[in-house]
Amino acid sequence: MINYSARWNLKMIDGLIAGKIFGQPKQGQGKNGSYVTAKVRAATEQDTIFVNIICFNQQACIQLLALQDGDSVSVAGSLTPRVWDSQDGPRPVLDMVAH
Repeated sequence: MINYSARWNLKMIDGLIAGKIFGQPKQGQGKNGSYVTAKVRAATEQDTIFVNIICFNQQACIQLLALQDGDSVSVAGSLTPRVWDSQDGPRPVLDMVAH
């Protein structure tokens, strides 16, 4: 069993994640232009980790919007690890700014 109770104190790191789209990617509009958010469910040997993806690059946004719930995907970008306090206790979560 992995102990997730310790808080990670890391900065962004470059990474590549692979998993399945969870839900439907969504487009939004900010002060500096449009963006797309998506959630990816990535399986590990012991657990499932959810990765919150945001992209600002137009080509990456188009590609994310073309995906549906359950589609397989690999995404590269800058990762920030954090801990989410769920009803079942602390869980690891990754936030990614896609390249």
